[in-house]
Amino acid sequence: MQWIIRFSGFVSATMVMIVLAPSLQSFHPAEAIRSYHAHIDGHIRLPGGHIPGGVTFQSSFRRASTFRNAAGCEPRRGSGNVCDPSLVHVAITLDFEYLRGSIAAVHSILQHSSCPESIFFHFLVSDTGLKTLVGSTFPQLKFKVYYFDPEIVRKLISTSVRQALEQPLNYARNYLADILEECVGRVIYLDSDLVVVDDVSKLWSTSLGEKTIGAPEYCHANFTKYFTTGFWSNRQYSKIFAKRNPCYFNTGVMVIDLGKWRQSGYTKQIERWMEIQKSDRIYELGSLPPFLLVFAGYVAPIDHGWNQHGLGGDNVKGSCRDLHPGPVSLLHWSGSGKPWLRLDSKEACPLDALWAPYDLYGQWA
Repeated sequence: MQWIIRFSGFVSATMVMIVLAPSLQSFHPAEAIRSYHAHIDGHIRLPGGHIPGGVTFQSSFRRASTFRNAAGCEPRRGSGNVCDPSLVHVAITLDFEYLRGSIAAVHSILQHSSCPESIFFHFLVSDTGLKTLVGSTFPQLKFKVYYFDPEIVRKLISTSVRQALEQPLNYARNYLADILEECVGRVIYLDSDLVVVDDVSKLWSTSLGEKTIGAPEYCHANFTKYFTTGFWSNRQYSKIFAKRNPCYFNTGVMVIDLGKWRQSGYTKQIERWMEIQKSDRIYELGSLPPFLLVFAGYVAPIDHGWNQHGLGGDNVKGSCRDLHPGPVSLLHWSGSGKPWLRLDSKEACPLDALWAPYDLYGQWA
């Protein structure tokens, strides 16, 4: 599925819906909006009705419809448990602050998948109470919840340009090879502020060659800005890129060969750079730079359509952005502006309307 898209940020949300027209399963955003209420079977109450900051409220997540495999799906070769070799594995973090985004991401993946029953979700959480909500919202979902202890990484985290980037769960992706079962040899890692509008099996089947991770690369970006002048002036540090051709990549969408990761001990390498950061302040931007230090120049390239990122603006203002020219398989609201917050505040950007059809959140009457 490929959408060829070019339009101004001033185009209305209605026009955006008309321009975007993916074909897979006829579930394009415009149709999803029109048929949205037909996908609702019930309501799920958010445990405790509590969100960080001491605010309590009555809220709900609507129960998603049941998604079944299409006729052409490969027959299962196992029992359907986590070690079934026929499964597609997707890992996403789950917390109260980004819960609405995570649920929408899962919903979008299921809606656009030809074989949704062949997807296994791995949810990384710091609050195991969210397991019940996931199971109630997606009754037929294959998933497992993994507790990520914040103390594992808390002492390694340094201050960032945005407080959200300092949350321990944001670093759980560093430990996927340790957390997931040994039988899981490959996983797609996705951030919570995105929606998938293509069949995720296409991303899953990406060839990594000899590389450990695959991601869309952006070699036109100014790579030097991701590190401080102190880093670049320190020959001991900057020489890490001497024999590479490093390019920026966004860690919110990655295909990871967990077997190669485990063999090479990349978690320890990332932790080492985080330790250096605590003493020498070599970067400013959260969990991304350690990944660049370890992997930039050694990434299997994936089509840019699989991470149309930056829709949340920058890390300060969160202003509206346009899509990059070209195909779209995944829309990513990286940056400080999140679509659910902007929609609720009645200050939505045009592209936020593309996230709304996958939102399962709603207030109780």
